[in-house]
Amino acid sequence: MLSTRPSGLLTRAAVFLDRDGVLNRDLSYVHSPDRFEPVPGAAEAIAWLNAQGRKIVFVTNQGGIGRGYYSEEQFTAFTYWIEAWLDERGARIEATFYCPHHPTAGQGAYLLACGCRKPEPGMIRAGIAEFDLDRSQCLLIGDQKTDVGAAEAAGIVGHLFDGGNLLSFVRQLLR
Repeated sequence: MLSTRPSGLLTRAAVFLDRDGVLNRDLSYVHSPDRFEPVPGAAEAIAWLNAQGRKIVFVTNQGGIGRGYYSEEQFTAFTYWIEAWLDERGARIEATFYCPHHPTAGQGAYLLACGCRKPEPGMIRAGIAEFDLDRSQCLLIGDQKTDVGAAEAAGIVGHLFDGGNLLSFVRQLLR
């Protein structure tokens, strides 16, 4: 887990978001601001969800750490950069949960088939516990079937985002 920030929101509702492919374009192993390309409407969608009283929690597989492409420190610095980028746009996240492991290509301690790498539900379950969330008031938006599978395994509804404008997608979803 990374960067839990107290929000003052008393809600037990949350939207779990995959990062690559939902917040930013998935350009393979994005881990620095120079490779960050936001999905259209992403910051606006998060700000809109915040206004609806929903906590936002990222859950992201980061196999690039396990493969040795970048370090956890680089990932952490980039995550803080993302938080600042969102803050500048009136959007906030509560936390980012990440899995640095890879079951076949990880190096050293990162070579692991774990319960947190999606489609396993570990990161979502951790977020639900951390924020005392009501599963019936939570959902996940991801761009892969593994994201939806993790949501279902955690007992929440998962939705597949296949691109386009995230704000339009979210508004349509939560009418």
